[in-house]
Amino acid sequence: MTCKSSFIYSDDLLQYHFHSDHPFNQKRVLLTKELLESSKQINGQDMITPRMATEEELLLFHDLDYVEAVKKASEGQLNTGSGLEFGLGTEDTPIFPGMHEAASLLVGGTLTAVEAVMSGKSLHSLHLGGGLHHGFRRKASGFCIYNDGAVAIKYIRENYNLRVLYVDTDAHHGDGVQWAFYDDPNVCTFSVHETGRYLFPGTGNVNERGIKEGHGYSFNLPIDAFTQDESFLHVFEIAFKEVVDYFKPDIIITQNGADAHVFDPLTHLCTTMKIYDQIPKLAHDLAHEYCDGKWIGLGGGGYDIWRVVPRAWAQIWNVMKTGLPASGDLPSEWVNKWQNKATVPLPKYWHDTDDINPHIPRKAEITDKNEKLLLNLLKYTKNTI
Repeated sequence: MTCKSSFIYSDDLLQYHFHSDHPFNQKRVLLTKELLESSKQINGQDMITPRMATEEELLLFHDLDYVEAVKKASEGQLNTGSGLEFGLGTEDTPIFPGMHEAASLLVGGTLTAVEAVMSGKSLHSLHLGGGLHHGFRRKASGFCIYNDGAVAIKYIRENYNLRVLYVDTDAHHGDGVQWAFYDDPNVCTFSVHETGRYLFPGTGNVNERGIKEGHGYSFNLPIDAFTQDESFLHVFEIAFKEVVDYFKPDIIITQNGADAHVFDPLTHLCTTMKIYDQIPKLAHDLAHEYCDGKWIGLGGGGYDIWRVVPRAWAQIWNVMKTGLPASGDLPSEWVNKWQNKATVPLPKYWHDTDDINPHIPRKAEITDKNEKLLLNLLKYTKNTI
């Protein structure tokens, strides 16, 4: 299957940059684009330049006083006390010059993807600069200034009145998006992530189900630390299919954090590239089955920017374009260009070799715990209210 898809990109997306030692590094977006170019999987006709989100669009989700605080911080005019009130100037989300404009472009990129799909120009659209799912209405959090996913969903609801399914496979719980729509029956959120017992933000329990009219439209799978491919894919695939069939969305938005990989330095999950082959394939198939193909993919976390993120994110595009992930050797052109800049040896293949799989003594116990979580989630798709 070949689908008309669009790739949202500009070098300006790299301006979302806290400092050289910060783990959130948007160079991974450039690395992904160049990997696809070297693979002959993308060209200029596939690309759309992102636009800047307007203040009115930011205010679909964020409070005005928060946006004004970000603007002041962007110009070096926000004092420390006021900054901390808004989550700005912390270790996770430090202030940097031009941060309002950089963050507004990330939001605008996601809105550009929405417009491409809703106009019919694209069936699928990918904006890897987006996926900043920890941002709150009036507070920055977890490397996220503005929450592009929440703004985009509000935009879709107000302009197109579609039922939106938001699926988050980042190792960190998609808290900002979940809480934004916790009382909304027309937005369903589903997050599979490492349990909050060990990992930021500490939320995303299976009993977080929504409130008021939104009760029954929030789903979480807080899988155990050290979960490997088989258990991850088993619970995710079953849950995703059940949630889609239960909610019957008009459009699917996926947040594709690539930090569940065993190489990721910030998390404790132990998956490989196998899950990043299958996650987009499942989203692609279900979007065609339930949403006439309408699917928007976003980036998110992922902190091994050399070995993991470019391959994982490139596979989203490969699936969007062809319905299948790539396999075999990585293009030598890409490997040779970036190896002397990388801090680790670059992989040679789209897949991972078996030797990266660690021995997990608790594997059977972890698998059993994840299965029980899945059964707990599934009971809500059968009898939610």
